[in-house]
Amino acid sequence: MPLVGDPGGLTPKDARALSKHFFDQLTVLEEGTPEYQYARNTLIEMNMSLVRYAARRFRHRCDDMEDVVQVGMIGLIKAIDRFELSRDVQFVTFAVPYIIGEIKRFLRDTSWAVHVPRRLQEARLELAKATDELSTRLGRAPTVSELAALMNLTEDEVIGARLAANGYNSTSLDVAINGDHEDGEAALANFIGAEDPAMELVEDLHSLAPLVPDSATATRRSCTCDSSRNSQSQIGERLGISQMHVSRLLSQTLARLRKGMLTPH
Repeated sequence: MPLVGDPGGLTPKDARALSKHFFDQLTVLEEGTPEYQYARNTLIEMNMSLVRYAARRFRHRCDDMEDVVQVGMIGLIKAIDRFELSRDVQFVTFAVPYIIGEIKRFLRDTSWAVHVPRRLQEARLELAKATDELSTRLGRAPTVSELAALMNLTEDEVIGARLAANGYNSTSLDVAINGDHEDGEAALANFIGAEDPAMELVEDLHSLAPLVPDSATATRRSCTCDSSRNSQSQIGERLGISQMHVSRLLSQTLARLRKGMLTPH
C-alpha cells in the first residue's frame, strides 16, 4: 500500500486516481486493522476538496462556514463507507449528494430562528422560487392565487408558507435602530406597542350602552353605584331601599344585560 505524504494537498486528478486504489484496499483489508484505518483515513483526507466545493454553495446561508464544512465531512465519511467499486459510477458523483444532503439537513435543523415543520420549510424555498419566476414573468409582485396555481397549492397553503418564512430570521428586541432620540438610537422594543387592557372595557361599555336605558330608573341608579367599593347595604341606604331589594335588582339587571350581550343583533 503506497504511503501518501500529504493526502489533502493532492490535485483532484491525482486524488481520483489514488482513491480507486485505496477503495480496492478496503475491499481486501480487515475492518478495524491499522492498515484498514490508514486506507480509510487517507481517502477522507484526499477527498476533502469535495466537501469544500459543496460547502461553497451554501456560503450565503450560514455565517460560520467551518460548521458547514464539518457537517459536510460527515457526508463524505458516509459516502466512503457505502461506496462500492462494482458500481458503474465515479466516487465524486456518488459522494457529492451525500455531502450536500448532510449540509441541507444541518441548515434545516439549525438555521431557522423558530422551529417550523419540515413541509413548511420546504414550502418556503418553493415559494421563493415561484415568487422570483412570476415577478420576472409578470413584471410585478404575484398574487396569492397566482402563486397557488404555479405551486399546485391552495391559497391557504401559500399563506401558511409565507407566515412560516417569518420564522427563518429573528431580531433581538434590544437591537439599536435609528430614531428621533437625543442619542440618535433606540432599542427596537421601544417601538413595539403593548396591548391596552382598557380597550376591552371600551368595547364592553359600547355594547352595554344601548341596553341600559331599557332598565327601570331604580335599577339604573343601583347600577351606577360602585358595588366594588360599597356593600349592598350601603347601596340600599343611598337608594332608600332594603339590602334584599338591592340584591334582587342587581341580579335582575345583570341577567338582563347578560342576555342582551349574548343575543345576536
